[in-house]
Amino acid sequence: MKHISILVPKGAILGSLEGTRQLFTQVNQFFAAKGQPPLFRVQLVGLTKETPLSGGAFTAHADAVLADVQKTDLIVIPALDGDLRLAIEKNRAFIPWITDQYRGGSEVASLCLGAFLLASTGLLKGRQCATHWLATNDFRQLFPDVNLVTERIITDEMGIYSSGGAFSYLNLILYLIEKYAGRDIAVLSAKVFAIEIDRETQSPFTIFQGQKEHEDEPVKKAQEFIEKNFQDKITIDQLADMHALGRRNLERRFKKATSNTVAEYIQRVKIEAAKKNLEISQKNINEIMYDVGYSDTKAFRTIFKKITGLSPIEYRNKYNKVAAVA
Repeated sequence: MKHISILVPKGAILGSLEGTRQLFTQVNQFFAAKGQPPLFRVQLVGLTKETPLSGGAFTAHADAVLADVQKTDLIVIPALDGDLRLAIEKNRAFIPWITDQYRGGSEVASLCLGAFLLASTGLLKGRQCATHWLATNDFRQLFPDVNLVTERIITDEMGIYSSGGAFSYLNLILYLIEKYAGRDIAVLSAKVFAIEIDRETQSPFTIFQGQKEHEDEPVKKAQEFIEKNFQDKITIDQLADMHALGRRNLERRFKKATSNTVAEYIQRVKIEAAKKNLEISQKNINEIMYDVGYSDTKAFRTIFKKITGLSPIEYRNKYNKVAAVA
């Protein structure tokens, strides 16, 4: 029997905590229906027996506190709420316990913004991690030594797992159920809870916001120029001349400040504008392509799919009900 410790951090989001508990305990019910013993021992583990959640709207009653759990097989860190720096401080007592358990052979999974607490342990240094796309800039600022993969729903590296934004945590739990209980049980769980199984990317949901939480003023001005003039042809040399910088110097500083090359930033701003048009307008794809400054249909479709995971027509059909019906 695998021992699963679902942490109850102060300020955790109730949904990811309870959803995880429900899925793992449902697997035990599947096994019981076949006359088999339970596969999981599921416990809520807190710093105290009672912990306020979701801004104080709920209180979780833990099955155990840290001192009660000497050994576990899987630690699940649910999503955190509010000011993430403050949430880390409030829950810092979990960090040495998580680290000791992992070094003793336990696996660790973070759900959505739970990645911030996991990264605070140092276990993610040099490794991949996913989290909510809204928190990308804050995460990179706090944990520059972690390889953040913003497009991924799930990461799996050396017994450490993470999930992308919000309810995509359900896909990570299904992934773990498949690993521990088999594909048939994972598929059954997906059907019972009406979860779309095997989702791999959160790219279609991502809204590009740029990275302006830095102090490099010439780079900020270059970003602002790109965002105001994305319909036009913008070159790196043009931006460098505007800010009295050498091309290589601008490229180096831009990448350091924004985590994107200049060319990538221009592409993402253009594609974000195209996405908004596809969501609300009834213009055809070529009209939208020209509006955001592309003239090569193949290039536009290739870049759009690379960034969003969908073709322009798939994106329109998904998010523009009127246009899809028309």
